[in-house]
Amino acid sequence: MTKAIRSLVVLTAVVTVGGAMGFAQAGGATYKANCQSCHGATGTPSPGMAKMMDIKPAAEYKTSAEEQFTAVKNGKNKMKPFAGKLTDAQIKEAVAYFRTLK
Repeated sequence: MTKAIRSLVVLTAVVTVGGAMGFAQAGGATYKANCQSCHGATGTPSPGMAKMMDIKPAAEYKTSAEEQFTAVKNGKNKMKPFAGKLTDAQIKEAVAYFRTLK
């Protein structure tokens, strides 16, 4: 009985981590295609882009995932909206990926 429970726990962990990694990979591709040019590959914008567009490094954002989703979808400050260009799911994936760049 203990071996069966242990196997179930391991299987659950593998599926959970695998699913999260797939989600992050999809978000990473969307981020690279649409966000990286301004926010940088590692979440740190180039000094020129940071100054021109008033962009902070990813680690300095204190906003929630929902607030970031809304900013990407509708635009905020100098960032133009991505609604119509990306689906809500793609925006959520890109935001989830961006939030890992700390």
